[in-house]
Amino acid sequence: MIATRRQFFSMFSAAGLLKAAGARPRITRLRTRKHTIGNRDYLFLEVETDAGVTGLGEGSISGRVEIVEQAIQWYTPHLAGKDPGGIEDHWNRNYYQLSRYRNGPVLMTALAAVDIALWDIAGKLLNQPVWRLLGAGEPKPMPVYYSHWSQDLNPRTPAKLRELAAETRRQGWTTVKWVLPRGGTEAERLRRLAAEVEAVRQGGGPDFEIALEMWETFSTRGAIEFAKAVAPFRPLFIEEPTWREMPGALREVAAKSPVPLAGGEGLISRYEFKQLLDAGGAQIVQPDVIHCGGISEIRKIAALSDVYGTEIAPHMYYGPVAHVASLQAMSAVRNFLTQEWDAGMQTLFERLTRGTFPRPANGAVALSERPGLGLEMDWAAFDAGYPYKGQSLRPPGGRQ
Repeated sequence: MIATRRQFFSMFSAAGLLKAAGARPRITRLRTRKHTIGNRDYLFLEVETDAGVTGLGEGSISGRVEIVEQAIQWYTPHLAGKDPGGIEDHWNRNYYQLSRYRNGPVLMTALAAVDIALWDIAGKLLNQPVWRLLGAGEPKPMPVYYSHWSQDLNPRTPAKLRELAAETRRQGWTTVKWVLPRGGTEAERLRRLAAEVEAVRQGGGPDFEIALEMWETFSTRGAIEFAKAVAPFRPLFIEEPTWREMPGALREVAAKSPVPLAGGEGLISRYEFKQLLDAGGAQIVQPDVIHCGGISEIRKIAALSDVYGTEIAPHMYYGPVAHVASLQAMSAVRNFLTQEWDAGMQTLFERLTRGTFPRPANGAVALSERPGLGLEMDWAAFDAGYPYKGQSLRPPGGRQ
């Protein structure tokens, strides 16, 4: 059989030579990198192998990257010297066997960073993008929405929101989401926020999708009233109106709301999502790939939600590795709706990845055909421009 040009040259890569010799690559090192951009801390992982192939992962988490970093290093003796392949076996061992105290956002974020890096290695060794390994047949455009939209608008008035919505639509975006401002009683917020949604609908037009991040700041009663107030403007969804720890309350809101409910960014395993789904607390689930255990687990959550007739719209707030890992994980998911996209970081992420971070167009992102996750990190630019400043003390919660 005559080799193709790509196959011919791949034979002379480190991975190709190992494969030709019948050797399996081995994990040699887990290297973490911390950086601060604005008020956000980012934690990245490089899983190095003796094949000369390095996998990228990410373990960013608000205000806790140093703890996650220690958790990642705790995995080192359980991974060093092992074949990076057999990703499912790695996941099951790391989650179920290493300790009975296996869950929590810190441990699951560390596990996610490792899992994502192993998928990146698998793609690079096989010279295939991760989405192809996950079952997708082509690099189709994946719908994304502009997150944290309008958060810096000043003054924040219905007229300004109307103008911004029209401009955003002209730029090609089809869906936006913003965090509902806080301050005042629930009745005062309801009136002010309903006026905002109406203005955005007017500015964006009838086909402009609107999503609303309620940030767990409403009572059950207030959330139902708010949903009824904005229903005439047809939002795509309202997100986490009340505490995620109360699936019963979310069930009541979902049952009485004329607008679909979304939620789950703080849930960290298929087991927690099953509780939400059993309660009927969301029509759209929003797992975060770097908090829920990585690519391997978010696909199980997607399959579980499909059984309940629920759509999936992954949460995303973090760095370029997390954005791409999540989108590739959704590549062959039947009930995928859309993914959050931190558009305000677009230009910077492109620069820090030497142009390999994908750019949205017409409300969608095309999957890369580069091997693995398809990213090339410019660590020198990270180090020069965004050194780690110490754990962020940014307080939780929405804007006042």
